[in-house]
Amino acid sequence: MQASKIVEMAEKTDASTGEKETAARLSALMRHLFLYDRGNLLRVIEESGLSMTQCKALLQLGGIGEENEPCQVTELAETFGVSIPSMSRAVDALVCEDLVTRVEDPDDRRVRRVAITAKGKELVDALLVVRQAGLEAFAESLTAAQRRKLDAAVESLMDRDDIAKTFEHLKGVKA
Repeated sequence: MQASKIVEMAEKTDASTGEKETAARLSALMRHLFLYDRGNLLRVIEESGLSMTQCKALLQLGGIGEENEPCQVTELAETFGVSIPSMSRAVDALVCEDLVTRVEDPDDRRVRRVAITAKGKELVDALLVVRQAGLEAFAESLTAAQRRKLDAAVESLMDRDDIAKTFEHLKGVKA
């Protein structure tokens, strides 16, 4: 989907004033966190030579923990709202860099799936470490009271399986 279409859809949201304020607070925090460590995560991505589509595909294939299920190019394209040819080109480049490989589907030999390689997993892990280090530096900049409030707010979201699962994995990431 083109960026202009995404912006157009976002402008037509039916969010309430309270929801918009919550989103604005989250957006301000996310922007600050993204740039807090002078953009180190962006620098690592840039130095990797990956396009944004390649980076998204690699992070998706990297999974959380050991859950690195191979998937079809069409699934990746659908997940990120890009065309199949665009995702196919992105995957081709990742294959050339030995970051992913194509594997035969165990249920249908005609289907090829994409799986992350050890080299690809190393890059994903490096990205996680850089992001974690930036967030730890931000956490260190907070007062004890600010950290308690932030922890309480985030803790209240841990009943969501998607967030709790990621948290459990990231607790073990060493920055």
